[in-house]
Amino acid sequence: MSMMDWNAYRTQVLAGVGEIGKMTPGTVKGYVGLSSAGEAKNLLSPKVRELIALAAAVTLRCDGCISVHTKAAAKAGASEDEIAEALGVAIALNAGAALVYSTRTFDAFRALED
Repeated sequence: MSMMDWNAYRTQVLAGVGEIGKMTPGTVKGYVGLSSAGEAKNLLSPKVRELIALAAAVTLRCDGCISVHTKAAAKAGASEDEIAEALGVAIALNAGAALVYSTRTFDAFRALED
């Protein structure tokens, strides 16, 4: 059983982006340009780019990104195991970031003593 209807949600997100594009076409045009800029040299395959996007989507907690890039990753040939490995990187990075920021907390606490 799915947590949500991802296909319907993706349709809603894309429709919303279309509405924003009508109101501020330059914003969406800029986003599309930024999104496609990484493809210029084509050093990474579309599948690898989508796996990176999924790891970033999880890190950013962006359901719309998850929906769109999951479909794109599947279309690019990503397997469930490859997606799991990419998400493992996201999980580790988030844990690492929490660990690093924990050192900042102690630094802030110890600065109170100064």
